[in-house]
Amino acid sequence: MADTQFFVSPTWLFEHLNDQHIVIVDCRFSLADPQLGKQQYQASHIENSYYLDLNQDLSSPVGKHGGRHPLPNLNDLAHKLSAIGVDSQKTLVVAYDDSRLAFASRLWWLLRYLGHEQVVVLDGGFTAWQKAGYAVTDVILPAKKGNFIPKLTPELVVDIETVKSRKDLPGVALVDSRESDRYRGEREPIDKIAGHIPGAVNYPWQEITNSSGYLLSPSKQRQRWEKLQKSEEILVYCGSGVTACVNLLSLEIAGIHTGKLYAGSWSDWISYD
Repeated sequence: MADTQFFVSPTWLFEHLNDQHIVIVDCRFSLADPQLGKQQYQASHIENSYYLDLNQDLSSPVGKHGGRHPLPNLNDLAHKLSAIGVDSQKTLVVAYDDSRLAFASRLWWLLRYLGHEQVVVLDGGFTAWQKAGYAVTDVILPAKKGNFIPKLTPELVVDIETVKSRKDLPGVALVDSRESDRYRGEREPIDKIAGHIPGAVNYPWQEITNSSGYLLSPSKQRQRWEKLQKSEEILVYCGSGVTACVNLLSLEIAGIHTGKLYAGSWSDWISYD
């Protein structure tokens, strides 16, 4: 159905905008201003798209442990997906944002975690859609009946104990997805402790797209992961388990299927200190 297994172009989406088997989800969000994404959606979005919020829909409330964006209550998320017309194993979900896939990839990963592989991201995001000259709207769609039944794939996620016990084993790689200066501990704008998990190597999540937010080619994605491609297990984290999903998307595009999300990520790791 899609022009690739993992992402689609604005042109493809435009040509399939009214396909009844497609649900489009706007995932725009700002960590600095949590209300901004929804406000942007309400003002202007791709036709026929619904909105899912990182904090309200794609995460659960913050606790003592679990990081800044704990995984959402999966039954609640399944209900929300049903309410925007997603049918398990049938509906193709197209996720977009305007942040180089930072938040669209979270939904992409969550759907796969829930056993729904019919999900792609929009290459270039909302900005690419607008640059292509396609129309936007402020019309908010009513709820739409779907039937989403989660079939959990728990092997896609790891917790702190698994990271501790496996990160130094032969054949296991631990990947820090944050910007290099945060990885090195030179800058930490969000979390109370700077640095990285011992043994982690740094693959900044922004490297899978160019400066305009378009994905690098699959061959370049493969080149990026060349040193880790033979790893039996690649444990991926970031600050809170959100942008790590961009690297997990990159691994899949590269044909490497051994990536797992440390959902709590750095903010969970330091919560035990």
